[in-house]
Amino acid sequence: MTTITLTLKPLIQLTEHQFYQLCLANPETKLELNSKGELVIMPPTGGTSGNRNIKLSTRLENWTETNQNGIAFDSSTMFRLLNGALRSPDAAWISLERWNSLSTEEQEEFPPICPDFVVELRSASDSLKSLQEKMQEYIENGTRLGWLINLFPVPSPPHPSPLL
Repeated sequence: MTTITLTLKPLIQLTEHQFYQLCLANPETKLELNSKGELVIMPPTGGTSGNRNIKLSTRLENWTETNQNGIAFDSSTMFRLLNGALRSPDAAWISLERWNSLSTEEQEEFPPICPDFVVELRSASDSLKSLQEKMQEYIENGTRLGWLINLFPVPSPPHPSPLL
């Protein structure tokens, strides 16, 4: 399965509230809205990636509990970035000072804040290029540290076959 990107403009331009309602109406579907207003539909995570993701989130939460100067988020949390994109990293962390500057309503829905730290864990269905672009988007919107974890080998160019 691969990620699908739907171009909605000029037919439809989803507002943040409409996108939020779309996500609520389709809780089994992982959706994002990029800065171009395109709807990004991501396939479900497989077993191996799901296991890696829970380990990553657990470690981040354990560190956060020990450190106590921020708040950790899992892959189901959507953030509204400054460029208008609505993105959901595999794991994220925000300092308490920045988190507490948001209103209760802002914290409840899609927080209008770019995390200080984001992690994207590449799964078999993810394009490396699209994840690199997503990571660049986080950086351009204020992320201070980002990890793109790619556990899949980069394919090497084919070797010429020997002449017989």
